[in-house]
Amino acid sequence: MRCLRTVLAAGGLLLIFSPLLAQVHGDDIADRARQLHFSSIVLDTHDDTTQRFFSKTYDLAKRNPDGHIDIPRMREGGMNAIFFSIWIDGRIMGPPAIQKALDQIDAVHENVRRNSKDMVFCRTADDIRRAHKDGKIAALMGVEGGHMIGNDIRIVRIFGDLGVRYMTLSHFYNDEWADSSTDKPAHNGLTDYGKDIVREMNRQGIMVDISHVSDKTFYDALEVSKAPLVASHSSCRAICNHPRDMTDDMIKALAAKGGVIQINYEKSFIDQAYKDASDKLTGGVVAQFDQLKKYCGDDDECLSKEMNEMEKRATAEGKLPHVTWERIIDHIDHVVKLVGPDHVGLGSDFDGATMPEGMDDCTHLPKITEALMRKGYSDGDIRKILGGNILRVMEANEKVAHELEAQ
Repeated sequence: MRCLRTVLAAGGLLLIFSPLLAQVHGDDIADRARQLHFSSIVLDTHDDTTQRFFSKTYDLAKRNPDGHIDIPRMREGGMNAIFFSIWIDGRIMGPPAIQKALDQIDAVHENVRRNSKDMVFCRTADDIRRAHKDGKIAALMGVEGGHMIGNDIRIVRIFGDLGVRYMTLSHFYNDEWADSSTDKPAHNGLTDYGKDIVREMNRQGIMVDISHVSDKTFYDALEVSKAPLVASHSSCRAICNHPRDMTDDMIKALAAKGGVIQINYEKSFIDQAYKDASDKLTGGVVAQFDQLKKYCGDDDECLSKEMNEMEKRATAEGKLPHVTWERIIDHIDHVVKLVGPDHVGLGSDFDGATMPEGMDDCTHLPKITEALMRKGYSDGDIRKILGGNILRVMEANEKVAHELEAQ
């Protein structure tokens, strides 16, 4: 067999081009990417796994046959830092919302305690770095929706004391003080009370999360907050025109104040053809949610499973197009080209969204590192995207909180 394709003389140096050599080069990239990935802090800012803690069949410590997250699969995929999302239906408000949020916060703490050989609860960026040094998975919490404070600013302080490190200002629906991106405007962004809540979040070192909020709410929060903002699980509207995604102008404004957009992997947020077909089929994300809520009631695990089953059936029947995991890279790359590598990270929405093909669970995360390396990203920039950028934003929020406390 002839494997040498071309032999060229260049100044006395023989240059040999061979499929075998190309393969060795490709394997070298794969090996280097794997080494980089598993030596980095890989931090995902949004996972709805918390809902599964209330299931009798789910065990965080064991490899589960469904869903996206558990400790064995996190280890396999190199995911060593996670924000467990505290989420309830956005139409539940007042004291019942507070109680449900506290139940989930307690469930996170209990699951971390029961798995203390593998996990440790973290509150700061330095805590996460220590966990990584000790070979443990860093566990954090984010409250997904301002309705869970029950319209009581004191609950922000309680959440802070319990270890909550970001709060999304709204969810699918407007709350009492902030407009959502998927509801009809009621407040023209943030109310004056909402602005006070943002200021209190700054004092508590709780990052202001602007995923789910209306564009006006985003700009209001950006103006009020003394600390950088985070979009814990949003993607780019320039690629997929979904109200849950951020426009280029919003991303630029976020970056200008030191913030970071954590890319969401949900198919309808990353691929325009899929979003259009899904909207036609379901009437949009809120209509789909409402339909499933009627079937599942208050069973949030049922809600996630049924959403995934509906998506699988529709794709198999040709009603929805295929979307592959490389679309995630398109969104990361778009942000980097727009504002540089310091303002983008990973916010998968695992266990709460429909994943693109090839990103079936967290074991596939090393693909992202390899893809970025093949695009020519430096090791340092890849480490930033995997987790370094959100650590920087956490530290900036911690600094602001200390400064405000000293005043």
